[in-house]
Amino acid sequence: MDLRGLAWWRKWLWLGAMLAGAGGTLALMPTLPAAHDTAVTPPTPEAGAYLAGRFAQHVDDWNAAADFMGHALDRDPGDTSLLRRAFLLNLGDGRIPAALPLARRLTTQDDPNAPLAILLLIVDDVAAGRLDDADGRLGMLTTDGVTKYAGPLLAGWLALAKGHPKDAEAALAPLEAIQGLRVLYALHRALIADVANDRETAAHWYDEAIKDNPPTLRVAQAVGSFLQRTGQVEQARALYATFAKDNAESGLLDTTALIEEADLGATPAVTSAQEGMAESLFDLASALHQEESDEMAMVYARLALVLRPKFPLTQLLVGDILVSRDHDEGGLVQYQDVATDSALGWSARLRSAESLTRLGRFDPAATLLETMAAEHTDRAEPLVRLADLYRGNKKDGDAIKAYDRALERIPHLEERDWAILYGRAASYERIGPWEKAEQDLLAALALSKDQAIVLNFLGYSWVDKGVNLAQAKIMIERAVALRPKDGYIIDSLGWALFRMGDQSGAVTQLERAIELKPLDPTINDHLGDAYWAVGRQIEALFQWRRSLQESDDPELSAGVRKKLLERRYVDPGISGTPNGAL
Repeated sequence: MDLRGLAWWRKWLWLGAMLAGAGGTLALMPTLPAAHDTAVTPPTPEAGAYLAGRFAQHVDDWNAAADFMGHALDRDPGDTSLLRRAFLLNLGDGRIPAALPLARRLTTQDDPNAPLAILLLIVDDVAAGRLDDADGRLGMLTTDGVTKYAGPLLAGWLALAKGHPKDAEAALAPLEAIQGLRVLYALHRALIADVANDRETAAHWYDEAIKDNPPTLRVAQAVGSFLQRTGQVEQARALYATFAKDNAESGLLDTTALIEEADLGATPAVTSAQEGMAESLFDLASALHQEESDEMAMVYARLALVLRPKFPLTQLLVGDILVSRDHDEGGLVQYQDVATDSALGWSARLRSAESLTRLGRFDPAATLLETMAAEHTDRAEPLVRLADLYRGNKKDGDAIKAYDRALERIPHLEERDWAILYGRAASYERIGPWEKAEQDLLAALALSKDQAIVLNFLGYSWVDKGVNLAQAKIMIERAVALRPKDGYIIDSLGWALFRMGDQSGAVTQLERAIELKPLDPTINDHLGDAYWAVGRQIEALFQWRRSLQESDDPELSAGVRKKLLERRYVDPGISGTPNGAL
């Protein structure tokens, strides 16, 4: 949900909270019936704020939820569950100054085993240089859940911070035997040795980190940096090139710049124990994000940023999680804070353009993309994004020009470039000529033959134009096999059958499509045509009426009205229908 759209209910939830404080709870609490002469106990003053906070959290507005829970906690400071919830919301929203006193209350008064509160206090101690205090708190961490992994990682880096690299090695040992953590263990053994300037040990463990598995982005960065700093430039270049090839479509890292800069020296991935602790927390956040546990991933990412506020990977992760929750404003703040000269700066700017687009800020998004295209005249991606932006705003002429410019920057089209041709075809299909759209769609399929949306687009277009029907049907059937639960593609198959004279088969497929997309006006229109063709006239009229009710396409609406008028159908809701009956 867009944060701008939350304003209306925030206002009413605050009102509800205030009403609860005054004893008025109609909006938020059910009315309980009286039993004989027994008086009904009025809700407590904090009830409205609590319910408002729960609702705010339910719709993913942690900022408002934290405010509401704080208000409820002020009214009932002894409620441990309120305290814990208020703490987690403030931490997850990045409100560290507000979360810290709540963490201290949890650990000293109410819940001494609250692991996330302890973790926040540990990172705060480290950031302030209170290493002994942090060390003392490590023993308070439980050994279940994510802290089972966080504890050894933080203990290892804390031992290094206190000047005891051998103790760091021992602290990490519990991770070595845990299945699936071999790479994480090897990476942090290497990073700790690297920071301690033990290059022999670092080299061994960096090799272990990439020995059996393709490197992740962070592993590639860390190992590549070490190779560069030890004079192994060609090996670094080869590692980056392999990573770039394996992750060509990830959109995360500016691998081109990374490869180009491989012989210009490198900064270590981690330069201090404090940064190493931030790395540990980011690695855990990233793993949680991959497991789709985004709330906990956000918490660990926020902890990492306490120790390393300018940590591009973590900033991108926080931004991506916020954007996935429809909080583009918050995501934009994170993306725009990433240094433009970092390896991730390019990706952060592309993400900024996407968020600006979703926020309806068309001109700033277009300006940013044009600036990026001008900075690197050999890169097509900003122009592709710009073309998509124009197409999404129905500026198809400008979109085609931007796609043309992008394609001029790609000397040899590869399989992944099918999407550019598909995008340009969509614009040509809207404004013509159709022949150019058809040419692009065929070229896209030549690059990548099993793209369901391309097969469906071309197949449906041919069906609608009454050409190449047999080939169109084969294409659409292939698209259905690739995406069997896509109502739009199943609609295309039903429409192909209808146009080829198989009315009964058309009804079967179009009924499947309408189950998946019950309010789509085009599918309703098609099903109405099929019902009418097989003699199910009442049902046909119903489908056409629904199509008309849901349509915002003047051309489609005019066609449906014409069908209803031709059948002398009377409906007071349809302007222009004649008097009479079916």
